[in-house]
Amino acid sequence: MRLAVAILGLTICGGIAAAETIPQPVPLPRPRPAIWAEPMSFREAAGPDFNSDAVTDKPTACDERLAKIAVILAMPRLIGPGTCGGGDMVRLDAVLLPAGTRIDIKPAPYLRCEMAESVAAWVRDEAAPRVATAGMSLRSVDTYDDYECRGRNRIIGARMSEHGKGNAVDVRSLTFADGKSMQLTDMTASKDLRAGLRESACSRFTTVLGPGSDGYHEAHIHLDIAERSNGYRVCQWEVSEPQPPTLVAYIEFQGQPLPLPPPRPVIPEKL
Repeated sequence: MRLAVAILGLTICGGIAAAETIPQPVPLPRPRPAIWAEPMSFREAAGPDFNSDAVTDKPTACDERLAKIAVILAMPRLIGPGTCGGGDMVRLDAVLLPAGTRIDIKPAPYLRCEMAESVAAWVRDEAAPRVATAGMSLRSVDTYDDYECRGRNRIIGARMSEHGKGNAVDVRSLTFADGKSMQLTDMTASKDLRAGLRESACSRFTTVLGPGSDGYHEAHIHLDIAERSNGYRVCQWEVSEPQPPTLVAYIEFQGQPLPLPPPRPVIPEKL
């Protein structure tokens, strides 16, 4: 006689226990918290201190100055989330040299007009002439990051980055008329040109961060015009040269060449 008894989800048949499949609901993961609560009115997004009377489509004095040396698109006020954003924002598409040559900014950064004016003046009056002195013609400036609502160095909980105010841009490389490009952090590129660009950038902007600054700017140059007390400025961009390779056989130790280790014995092949 076969005995079958169901105990705790197990069925015992003839002394052999077999697992009985009992369907259980699989718990779903917790929903992610909303970054931006919806729906949100313009007043809620702008915050209680927003003055709508100051909003106008009339170009500012900065817009008018910048339009003479650059190709720009005036943007509406960028709002939030939080304290991010600001007024008098523009998209900087290109810089115009005195002879009319167009220097494209790619991708076109979204910046406060004052910051965009500083970038345009640096490209027009300093970067392009220095490139020309080196025997090349500048055709575009390649950016890496511009307006982005985040903390410094993308660290959660850190102070608001100047990027979150539209007050900073990261520059990666320069492209020339022959199609070649030069990364500003490339140690094999002309040191004189890189040193000249560093000097001019540190004179124009209040913050310049590159290789040797904090580990976050080894492949690009961060530029901003942050205001600090007593006019304090930060210029941290090491213009380095590649180190020549060293051969252990020629390293001198107490005036004598360091001997190489003896060769390993030959291991006979197995038959």
